[in-house]
Amino acid sequence: MKPITLPIAELKPALAGLGKVINPRSTLPVLHHVKIERTSDGWIALTGTDLDRFVTMRLEHPAEGPPMAVLVPYDQLTQITKNCGKNERIHVEPGIIKFALADSLGEQKVKHIPTDEFPVTPRIKADAIALPPELRRSIHEAMECASVDATRYVLNGTFIDTSNPKANYIVGTDGKHLYSANSFTLPLKNSVIIPNHKFLGWKEFNADGEWQMKIDDKAVQLSSRRWRFISKQIEGNYPNWRQTIPNPNDAKTHITLDPAKLETLIKLIQRMPCHDPDKFQTIGLECKQGQFLLLGKDHDNEPWTRVPVSDAKAEGPEMITFLSRRFLIKALEYGLNTISLMDQMAPLRFHNQGRQMIVMPLRSDGANTQPPANQQPAPVNMPPSRPVSPPAPPQERKPMITSEPPTSNESKSATEEAIDMTLIIRDKLNEGFNMLRDLSMKLKVINRDQKTSAREFNSVRSTLRSIQGLKL
Repeated sequence: MKPITLPIAELKPALAGLGKVINPRSTLPVLHHVKIERTSDGWIALTGTDLDRFVTMRLEHPAEGPPMAVLVPYDQLTQITKNCGKNERIHVEPGIIKFALADSLGEQKVKHIPTDEFPVTPRIKADAIALPPELRRSIHEAMECASVDATRYVLNGTFIDTSNPKANYIVGTDGKHLYSANSFTLPLKNSVIIPNHKFLGWKEFNADGEWQMKIDDKAVQLSSRRWRFISKQIEGNYPNWRQTIPNPNDAKTHITLDPAKLETLIKLIQRMPCHDPDKFQTIGLECKQGQFLLLGKDHDNEPWTRVPVSDAKAEGPEMITFLSRRFLIKALEYGLNTISLMDQMAPLRFHNQGRQMIVMPLRSDGANTQPPANQQPAPVNMPPSRPVSPPAPPQERKPMITSEPPTSNESKSATEEAIDMTLIIRDKLNEGFNMLRDLSMKLKVINRDQKTSAREFNSVRSTLRSIQGLKL
């Protein structure tokens, strides 16, 4: 039997990518393994999975030999690879891993698990859709704005909205800020929610050529030149995100930033004083007399430090608003260099051509959020004079979007109300399923720990009996 030869130079990044989907805490031993197979055409592929997601990497060049597949423990393969040189190779066959050892080959035995126990990789029978760089960038930006809250599972992904066939949207939100991008037209009949996963943001996968996407009724596949990621879709109805977008015509104040100076502005924002770094990370935006200013302070009871921003153009009525600097920095990193404001407590709209981010503002309860009119701009290291009544600490506003179906002011028929109730029940059942899955995993860990403790106790008891039987 001709073994499968794996070059270390390709195996190391392959294991790094597979490790992002392999769950070391899984209770199924087969999920701790990598499936290594050689096809009839000689191509060698490595696959890892956690049951919900599958990652496959194909080596650069085909090799000679008949079709073959073998399962190798991920940890064991990783350890051997770390101890090998970049230009070396290892050889894998059922039950054995061979590697260079001085002038000969060393061997390490592997516990044999039949390959038919490994989960079957889904095959999506659909035409591949090319994702150009602009669309892929929008998908990444939407992923960074999606929720990570397991109780709002439908928001834990990137939504491709195809309700308008002539203008598809890429959407991501966590209820506090929302990202959307249009100007795309994809050959999709239905909208889809792509689950977010750290593998999709991995630099090796993103540097491996153009992405292609395949979608069927249950799964989605994103592939590059040598990598393939397959995941179950997120089921459920995505919230009506359009109702949270403010009408652009309602914005009267606009701030336009120099695209070439955004990186400098981000560094300025990061140096601004922050009185609540562990909570909201509040920063203020002010338009006054055609000038754009940033507001910050070191402590709650201090006045706001106001710093003018050069190379910025402010138009419209004077206005001041507060938001989290995390969202402000993220919008600038995306190149959204125009800020549109309606009023002090309305959502802020950052936009640039077909991309936009809607951010919920922060508010000050019980005090006026605006500094005194006679307060002049001051540099960061020179606090201005204390105002008569300093603003109270900002508090976060109510989330702008929820996972329940949107309500309507129009009367609904009994059938429509029943359909809405089934959607809500389905979302609740999905949440309950996720909680039960987490609870099951915890119980399995507890059970395993109890068995380990019992074995250790029995070993100690056996040792004590042996000691008692000794004759002095």
